[in-house]
Order: sequence, then C-alpha cells, then structure tokens
Amino acid sequence: MKNDIHPDYHTITVKMTDGTSFETRTTWGAEGDVMTLDIDPASHPAWTGGLKRVLDTGQVAKFNKRFAQFDI
Repeated sequence: MKNDIHPDYHTITVKMTDGTSFETRTTWGAEGDVMTLDIDPASHPAWTGGLKRVLDTGQVAKFNKRFAQFDI
C-alpha cells in the first residue's frame, strides 16, 4: 500500500434524535466531532411505519375487472 494516500480514520460521536449517542470510527469530520442526526431509525417513517396511507388509485379494481374472466 502507498503511504499518505488514505483519509484520516478517527472516532466521532453520533447523536440520535431521541438524545442517545454512540461512538463510531469514520473519515467524516475531525477527531472528537459530534454528528447530530435529523433523521434516524427511531424517527423516520420508513422504519417506524409512519402514516400507513393506502394510495390505491383504482388500479387494483381495474386489474380485477380486466382479468375477472380467467377465474384465478
């Protein structure tokens, strides 16, 4: 491996939206920096289930009507 071509790999603190934090190693920022998250698995609808809206625009009914004669 070549010397002096790799970024600095150091420890930072990641602060979650609920106030909890953990330490990890990364090339982001500088040694001892704090990364404050705006969105994390505790608050994002993709992980929490969110507002479970059904966005049926009639496509299912259209499909069933079109293929009803096949008696699946």
